[in-house]
Amino acid sequence: MISYTIQEIATALNGTLVGNTYQKITGPEQLDFANEQQITFIGSKKYIKQWQSSKACAAIVNEDFEIEVGEQKALVKVKNADTAMAQLLEMYVEEGPVFENDIHPSATIHPSAKIGNECRIGAGCYVGKEVVLGDKVTLYPNVTILDKTTIGKGTTIWSGTVVREKCVIGMYCILHPNVSIGADGFGFRPSPDGRGLIKIPHIGNVVIGNGVEIGANSCVDRGKFSSTVIGDGSKIDNLVQIGHNSKMGRCCIMAGSSGLAGSVTLGDGVIVGGGACISDHVTLGNGVLVGGQSGVINDFGDGKKVLGYPAIEARDALKQWAILRRMVKEGK
Repeated sequence: MISYTIQEIATALNGTLVGNTYQKITGPEQLDFANEQQITFIGSKKYIKQWQSSKACAAIVNEDFEIEVGEQKALVKVKNADTAMAQLLEMYVEEGPVFENDIHPSATIHPSAKIGNECRIGAGCYVGKEVVLGDKVTLYPNVTILDKTTIGKGTTIWSGTVVREKCVIGMYCILHPNVSIGADGFGFRPSPDGRGLIKIPHIGNVVIGNGVEIGANSCVDRGKFSSTVIGDGSKIDNLVQIGHNSKMGRCCIMAGSSGLAGSVTLGDGVIVGGGACISDHVTLGNGVLVGGQSGVINDFGDGKKVLGYPAIEARDALKQWAILRRMVKEGK
């Protein structure tokens, strides 16, 4: 079991230690559930009052908070408790699933595939024709990589993921279980006789930058003509849909159950809240923030905050909601 002294934790986080505890700390936990051998964190003043009743032997706290330490307890004061907790969690990460063989005997690898140094390929994986895996790529059991796909150094792909043909995935990406990369886009047109639908072929691919993380059961569809693009450093939550030919800039965030229709363009640093939907051919500038459950049907420029269904600028949406509440109270 991984454990540290409070002094080791304070040093690792470059924090200031107040008080002391002699417990070996076995891991972090939230305030309400922590035991005497665990450390917690307080990143908001509204949780300070819970510290005295918490069983945790230590807490990471913002350095400007006034908190009584308590008997046989300790505080590690840092500039930002949230980011410090992220560092602490890294210290307690245990080794992932074990590979008895770097390449499992049941994996199917086409003779033309190029496999880099120190790659690990689990049981039941399929690696197709002319696939290229960079050094230290990990494919957990039952991953499918189809023909002419390229995957960069250090990328990890978890079980059940399918990457279809001709896609490009950058370095140090993480694809969580059951991700779909490069499926056909959703394209249909009424047939001339009016009696059915014609499927529109999608002959493009998906290009994913470096350091991208995609959550479980998310889908990134291939382009109709060229590429669907996910920019470097972007983070995509579970159950997210990204439509064909959409372009995401660098370091975008999409929360769970949100989606982009076809040919959406996001600038750098766009944040899309949970359950929000962006209509086809919409462009959002750098740093746009889309509130959860919003429906965006118009373009918005750099730095805008938008809310509602359909989405408008946040300040206007809040004014409208306030007026509606007042009208309800007045019985109008």
